[in-house]
Amino acid sequence: MNRAQLIQIIRDKRSYLCVGLDTDPLLLPTSLKDKPDGVLLFNKAIIDATRSTCVAYKINTAFYESMGAQGWLIMEETVRYIGEEHFIIADAKRGDIGNTSRQYAAAFFSQLAFDSITVSPYMGEDSVKPFLSFPDKWAIVLGLTSNRGAADFELLDCEGTPLYEHVLRKVSSWGSPSNLMFVLGATQADSFIRIRSICPDHFFLVPGIGAQGGSLREISEKAMNKDVGLLVNASRAILYASSGEDFAAAAAKVAGNYQAEMATYL
Repeated sequence: MNRAQLIQIIRDKRSYLCVGLDTDPLLLPTSLKDKPDGVLLFNKAIIDATRSTCVAYKINTAFYESMGAQGWLIMEETVRYIGEEHFIIADAKRGDIGNTSRQYAAAFFSQLAFDSITVSPYMGEDSVKPFLSFPDKWAIVLGLTSNRGAADFELLDCEGTPLYEHVLRKVSSWGSPSNLMFVLGATQADSFIRIRSICPDHFFLVPGIGAQGGSLREISEKAMNKDVGLLVNASRAILYASSGEDFAAAAAKVAGNYQAEMATYL
């Protein structure tokens, strides 16, 4: 999916909601826990419940890789079920020497048909560039994350500037706003105005609302640009809005509430 298509979907739906499919087999409703295809059935129900209110889905690959070969098949089928009308993110946080990154890119873009993949920039330009060589595909590079450990490296003072700012500036030169996004944690909203001045045109993938406590209003007011420039992710708040058999209806309600709020900021 290219940038113009993504922007159009956001405008048409009046939404920049991304639903995280971080499906934990241990948290499935009782009726699905003992079924061999329980995770896939759960994903399909969540997708059906949220298609109309979200513009993107983010699949955290760890939840599928932990299931072995069957997990990869479930992930592949989930991507296929989502289809081409939504932006699909592989939250895989890859990044290695160039020839290895090329294989990662081929796996997620050619074999699994994701639109984008999260990437760690720690190993530098040659580890990121292979993800930028596929037409209409995106690398979503870790910028400023919302976990406690962000202080260990991302916030380190580096010649008077936090290290993550150096990362944003440097990585921005490797691609363009048409194939590069940045991950920015919702709980770091105080930094968003500064970050937007550094990357005025790039999209930001923002996890951390809902269960992690980030403010949708604050994110929208501080980080939106002329093209919206945001994909705000909610995972647990939607997936596990109910632990009962009404999980899909509950997910639809929460996603609808997010979309309704987003519409007021557009």
